[in-house]
Amino acid sequence: MRACIFEDALVSDLRPLTLTRPAFDLLCGCSTLAEKQLRLLGPSEVGALVRPSLADVVREDRPEWAVNDEAWLGAGGMVLVNARWLPPAAGDGPADDFASPGVGVVGGEVAYAVLGPEHARELAEAGLDECLERWQSSLPARPAGGRMVHYLWALVDWAGGEVARDAWHLAPVWRHKQTGLPAVVGPADRLMVDESARIDPYVVADTTGGPVVIDREAVVSAFTRLEGPCYVGPRTRISGAKVRAGTCLGPECRIGGEVEASVVLGYSNKAHEGFLGHAYLGEWVNLGAGTHNSDLRNDYGDVSVRVGGWMVRSGRPKVGCFIGDHAKAGLGVLLNTGTHVGAFAHLLPGGGLLPKYVPPFASVWNGALSEGGDVKALLETAAKVMRRRGRELSPERGALYEALHSQTADERRRAVRDAEVRRLRRAS
Repeated sequence: MRACIFEDALVSDLRPLTLTRPAFDLLCGCSTLAEKQLRLLGPSEVGALVRPSLADVVREDRPEWAVNDEAWLGAGGMVLVNARWLPPAAGDGPADDFASPGVGVVGGEVAYAVLGPEHARELAEAGLDECLERWQSSLPARPAGGRMVHYLWALVDWAGGEVARDAWHLAPVWRHKQTGLPAVVGPADRLMVDESARIDPYVVADTTGGPVVIDREAVVSAFTRLEGPCYVGPRTRISGAKVRAGTCLGPECRIGGEVEASVVLGYSNKAHEGFLGHAYLGEWVNLGAGTHNSDLRNDYGDVSVRVGGWMVRSGRPKVGCFIGDHAKAGLGVLLNTGTHVGAFAHLLPGGGLLPKYVPPFASVWNGALSEGGDVKALLETAAKVMRRRGRELSPERGALYEALHSQTADERRRAVRDAEVRRLRRAS
């Protein structure tokens, strides 16, 4: 079987995280959307159709994939998979029939399409959107099962359930407990620890509500409490923290303080005291000591979040913040419910809640929004930060970030102008 994961137009609603990565690289549980999709399909070859701006970084990350390759697309039949599809586990959904041509649908949206060679050639010759629309009406339709991801807060909500589902899939590999460590409250078989992980004395794992999964070479220091379902990624270090249910931590994070029902992608730091709740953070984010976010309105009403230039009601009373890659928050920063912070943004304390929307590469100082610093200096800082973890800022990623800075220039200018108008209205 050949599989090709494609991005559609709605991945823009998953900003700021999808500014710098394809939607299928979003973490939910112990694995990304792509890992779940490929685990279900078990393909022999994999391709991807992504936004042109991301093609080079996807090729860098996955040299074995055929990325935006028309010749590969037309070479034979395949299963075309929507990057926003959170699939059911094998055996949990419908018949998982990927053998005959047809379209798998979730809520009227195409989750996958099983294509014969003639359909694959059609895809290589025509546009993706046109083909999907045609196939949806011409090929047999069937329920795909699973869910379609529309907004980041849905991934936050589903993360705990996905930890539980992923954990049992990986249980034969990860079920391990160091002698006497950690202390377990709840069923002991829900604790899954890679044998290379290190757990200090005075660590408690509460498995009452779901599994606690600790991946390879992770370090959990004394006076930490882990509440399942939660996932601690490879080489992540947790120092005396309260990690509450529904939390997923990517590789090589540094975590302290209190984290509740949040997803933190790789190499990000929240190493100090402070609260992070119902949030989704990108890679290389740094939250300074005493940074807190609100995830609940005082009136317990629905939280609204800026999505694509519009305020969208989440339908949820608890929504925290969404922060893009390489963003940084200084000491004592206070973030409001439903805050959207773009990639490379700099947040400095202002004595109160900061603006709910900060565009990519912008800065906030004393509560005032500005267009931010020079992109070259920002990239130099990013490279320095990455070298501290033994990583390099590749030319492909540097080019992506520079292009993103140019593409979002108008967005920054509008946001600064609108913020100044609001300030003048308040002053008057």
